[in-house]
Amino acid sequence: MDFIDQRAEAYSSRYTSKTGEILHENELESLETNRQVHMISGQVQGKLLEFLSLMLKPGKVLEIGTFTGFSALCLEKGLQPGGTLHTIELREEDAAFAARYFKKAGVEDRIRLHIGNALEIIPQLNEQWDLVFIDADKVNYIEYYELTLPSLKPGGWILADNVLFHGQVLEDEVKGKNAKAIHAFNEHVASDSRVEQVMLTVRDGLMLIRKLQE
Repeated sequence: MDFIDQRAEAYSSRYTSKTGEILHENELESLETNRQVHMISGQVQGKLLEFLSLMLKPGKVLEIGTFTGFSALCLEKGLQPGGTLHTIELREEDAAFAARYFKKAGVEDRIRLHIGNALEIIPQLNEQWDLVFIDADKVNYIEYYELTLPSLKPGGWILADNVLFHGQVLEDEVKGKNAKAIHAFNEHVASDSRVEQVMLTVRDGLMLIRKLQE
C-alpha cells in the first residue's frame, strides 16, 4: 500500500509473530504466480485476523472473497470445535489454489469453499454468523453488508477490508468507482444505528463492525 510509510510497514512486520509454515508458503507461491498478489492479507493483517478469531471463538464464519485462501486459514484458527468457515470465491483458478492449501493445512473439513457469485450464494447458505469478513469486489460492499447483517448474531462482528482503498478515500475529491464505492460503504456503516464500528489503519484499512444487541 503505497500511501503507508514503508518503514513503518517493515518495522511492524519485524515485531509481528510469523504466520507459520503453510501460510508463509501460501504467500510466497501467491507472490510468484498471481498478478493480483497485492490482494493477499499478508503477515501483519493475517496475524491480526488470527488473533481476532482466537479472541472471538466463532462457530460460524463467512468470508466473502477467498482469493488464495490466506485469510481463511488465519480466521480458521479461532473456530470453535465443530465450527465451520464458509468462504466464497468467484474465480475458479483462485478457488482451486485455495482448496489445495486448505487440504495441505489439514482443515478442509472445517472450511467450505463455494465457487460463484457471492450475491447469489449468500442467501442460499441459511446460517447465523458469528463473524463475517468482507474482502471482495468493492462496488458491492454495501450489498454484502446488507445481505449478511440480518443473519449476523446480535453482538456478532463484520470485518471489512480495504476501507482506505490505497489512500484514495483520503482525497478531497474521491475519484474512481472502487474508491467511491468504499467511501460510500464507510458512510453507510457510520450512519447505521444497528452497529458500532472502529476503523483501523492496518495495511489498506480494516473496519471492525459490531452488531448491537437487539
